[in-house]
Amino acid sequence: MVLFLTLLIAGIALVAIGAAVDSMLYLLSVGVLLLIADLLYLAARSMWRSTRRPDR
Repeated sequence: MVLFLTLLIAGIALVAIGAAVDSMLYLLSVGVLLLIADLLYLAARSMWRSTRRPDR
């Protein structure tokens, strides 16, 4: 969960900096890609955890 939150904060910071500074379009694109990767990581982790839990 710490990795997820760290990636989320880093992605939001990169998007904010990239949007605020005109010549930093690459930071905006890297931030968006990082947020997408973070969401994919969260989805994969939730699917992996749901398959390992036994039914009660």
